[in-house]
Amino acid sequence: MPVNIAWGITGAGDQLNEVFDIMDELSRHDDFKITAIVSKAGESVLKWYKLTERLNTISEKVLIEKDANTPFIIGPLQTGKYQYLIVAPATANTVAKLVHGIADTLITNCVAMVNKAGKEVYVLPVDRERGTITTTLPDGKPFQLTIRDIDVDNSERLRSMSGITVIDNPAEIKRVIKG
Repeated sequence: MPVNIAWGITGAGDQLNEVFDIMDELSRHDDFKITAIVSKAGESVLKWYKLTERLNTISEKVLIEKDANTPFIIGPLQTGKYQYLIVAPATANTVAKLVHGIADTLITNCVAMVNKAGKEVYVLPVDRERGTITTTLPDGKPFQLTIRDIDVDNSERLRSMSGITVIDNPAEIKRVIKG
């Protein structure tokens, strides 16, 4: 019986290629089946990074957000059809909404409802450490970003929330899933 993973993809470009490499590696094993849940912003970023087709080859299904409950995935998540809900990478906006209990997008609503069902959620926030980071633009060029204190504070608050496990890097996802 395969392990079903629901994978939330937000509008974060940082670490997106690394996350896709992990997703791709897992999808090549019959033991894992991935359903991608893509936010509206995530859809735009996937197009910008030219990853839409790759996602279609990695995932059994790709669900694109229409509103906070469409397409309907929350019931199957709550009732155990999926063993994991992973949100990676997660934007500062998504993290802020999670920390403040806002569930107005498909992904934030999924996290809230899965959490209410007593199931663990795994989140990889991109803004976890203060300072300047170098990320990669879609054309492969490096790009520097200075992480805001408020975003790091929200990631730290997320780490302390019950039912949420913060993942610190894409490689850690494999450890979480493979136990």
